Amino acid sequence: MPSSPKFFHPRPSSYTRRSTVLIFCLLIGLFGFVFGFVAISRQSMGYKCKNGPPRSVSVAWETGGGEGVNGNGAISGGDQKRYKVMGFVGIQTGFGSVGRRRSLRQTWMPSDRQGLQRLEEATGLAFRFVIGRSSDKSKMSELRKEVAEYDDFMLLDIEEEYSKLPYKTLAFFRAAYALYDSEFYVKADDDIYLRPDRLSLLLAKERSHSQTYLGCMKKGPVFTDPKLKWYEPLSYLLGKEYFLHAYGPIYALSADVVASLVALRNNSFRMFSNEDVTIGAWMLAMNVNHEDNRQLCAPECTSTSIAVWDLPKCSGLCDPEKKLLKIHQKDLCSNSPTLESDD
Repeated sequence: MPSSPKFFHPRPSSYTRRSTVLIFCLLIGLFGFVFGFVAISRQSMGYKCKNGPPRSVSVAWETGGGEGVNGNGAISGGDQKRYKVMGFVGIQTGFGSVGRRRSLRQTWMPSDRQGLQRLEEATGLAFRFVIGRSSDKSKMSELRKEVAEYDDFMLLDIEEEYSKLPYKTLAFFRAAYALYDSEFYVKADDDIYLRPDRLSLLLAKERSHSQTYLGCMKKGPVFTDPKLKWYEPLSYLLGKEYFLHAYGPIYALSADVVASLVALRNNSFRMFSNEDVTIGAWMLAMNVNHEDNRQLCAPECTSTSIAVWDLPKCSGLCDPEKKLLKIHQKDLCSNSPTLESDD
């Protein structure tokens, strides 16, 4: 008996299932491609991670001694995130120093945000210009334009005035401590030539003393009290010892020292007319370790110099706008590995 023909009957359910899975996989692949393309495009267009450390920030201390930080990119209150760096360098500047800042941005301090970020990543140091406020609206308007263009400022809610430099310096250390978890906090003036790579090596050294006052030290033989209008040798007041303190153009305080300064109540220590004398007097009272380093006041750029300025002729560089550019022409200074561009 002839056998009946055999027919193949496809299973619709299995075929449909495979097709659905295949389409689903294709959709996932397509979505992944589109997502990756968009992400790369946004990055190339200059979009940045919003969780990075704040650049230009405005810092205001609440009345009553509070330590809240407010302003562009900073978080107010006691739980603000402190960004971890090895050193924070605050370049003290003023409204009359536009030319100095221009020269600095043409030399060791990059003028673009990407360059500044590369420098900070290479050295472990963060750099900001530090300035107070002015009642002159035109000055404040020009400052806001500069902030918007370069994004490299720390703005303090304190009047920018030469006679108030000690108050500005204390406000700077408080603000820097609130924003950055740093091993050292460096005060630098805008009229010195700084070598960030050399400074980074200095701050990275192992130290046995946690309370360190680092600078180019000098001895001040005279104590001055302008309020009482009398002058007396400090050697007499301090038991025949001279007053050792760092030159003002650049010095650094370790984190433990700055933490003690931050904890001080206003007017706890006397303010003198000179900012470097004021800080030096406080360091003497706190019994910190004085670390003298003459490379922080080098008269010319050498293989070991860290900060270059015209000591003792000028407190900083004489004619800094021109001298900064002249020093930077030397290959020994400008060919630092931390200053190389991507070109």
